[in-house]
Amino acid sequence: MREIVLLCAEQEAENLSDALLELGVLSVSVEDADENTDQEQPLYGEPGLEPDVFAWRRNRVVALLPEDLEAAELVLQLRDQNIIDLGDDDWLVREVPDNDWVRMTQAQFGPIEVGDKILIVPSWHADDELTQQAQTEGKVCIQLDPGLAFGTGSHATTHLCLEWLAEHLQSGQSVLDYGCGSGILGIAAQKLGSTKTDGVDVDEQAVSSTRANAENNQVYVNATLPDGLADGQYDVVVANILSNPLKMLAPMLSARVKPGGYLVLAGIFEWQTAEMQDAYRDYLQLQPWRDREGWICLVGQKAAD
Repeated sequence: MREIVLLCAEQEAENLSDALLELGVLSVSVEDADENTDQEQPLYGEPGLEPDVFAWRRNRVVALLPEDLEAAELVLQLRDQNIIDLGDDDWLVREVPDNDWVRMTQAQFGPIEVGDKILIVPSWHADDELTQQAQTEGKVCIQLDPGLAFGTGSHATTHLCLEWLAEHLQSGQSVLDYGCGSGILGIAAQKLGSTKTDGVDVDEQAVSSTRANAENNQVYVNATLPDGLADGQYDVVVANILSNPLKMLAPMLSARVKPGGYLVLAGIFEWQTAEMQDAYRDYLQLQPWRDREGWICLVGQKAAD
């Protein structure tokens, strides 16, 4: 296979990427042309949010070419459509090894152990010795492939929520997973003994993903959009989203917790602890439970009647 590499400025990168996809390339990636030099420029953004800057000062736009698309013809079309004025030194074509990309990608993702009770298993490791041993030892095994939706257990915030559920959830308790994503927290709750588990997400794709992943794990999570959630309270409400939505949702999430129940929040940087505690102060007292890689899990228990 072949790929074309084009040099462009920051303001050109996004339009060029879109134009390449419209012209029939198979994929596009944007790299810092000054990578590994003194001019290298980091891009920052809170997880789940887009950064303020979408490209670097100087960029390499790399596009994978289908067999029937010639690079020179592609460059000519970009020039004719006034997408970018490329000089002869501003682009090149290089060969890409014909590797088994599926196998190489899968090799990067192995089972993830969460504490002593949970093992997250990609489907291609379902029959591995580690998985079979975990099942023999009575561990909760969750089959979930990376990339399906946010929440595969590899991110610190998901890991923290899973640890809390594994250590504190009691058999027979009800759980609400607000911002369910892939459904991993609801699936874990079911496998840990929850008798009623609801999942909510604002993204229809996440709702569908949660339902499909729960079925694949032979459990039932009632996943829905926010408007579809029935009235009621839960023994445990867990929300692994971002700090700003968590602050706005403080009255609603707190109201969903039964007297004596727990609210478990993640998606919060350690330095945001005090402001999150202030946002929930009128409803319940949040306390740091555990931190991981700069993120923190806050937990509050509602006063019993």
